[in-house]
Amino acid sequence: VQLQAFGGGLVQAGGSLRLSCAASGRTFLSRAMGWFRQAPGKEREFVAAINWSGDSTYYRESVKGRFTISRENGKNTVYLQLNRLKPEDTAVYYCAADHAYTWDNWYNGRANYWGQGTQVTVSS
Repeated sequence: VQLQAFGGGLVQAGGSLRLSCAASGRTFLSRAMGWFRQAPGKEREFVAAINWSGDSTYYRESVKGRFTISRENGKNTVYLQLNRLKPEDTAVYYCAADHAYTWDNWYNGRANYWGQGTQVTVSS
């Protein structure tokens, strides 16, 4: 599985962005997908994950109610809608894929496939 993330940019606090992650490979449908982020000087952290069918999601506490993860299996694409952005959301955002869909697996970053990052910068 190859992943390519895009859609980042510069936005003012309170604004919105939609990130997309396009996946190649026929096994996209069988994989859970997720997003992580890494801010300068900080460790990478889990943001959100979605199961293969799209009917179950996980979010880190700080983004609940503001971010929404979704997927279009027909387009081999997963999205992350970022609303009410805050300066502390500034980071490089990465998409990832894995067969496993458990909170422990995703929260601890144990995904097998990773895309390149896309920069999200939120100005105050």
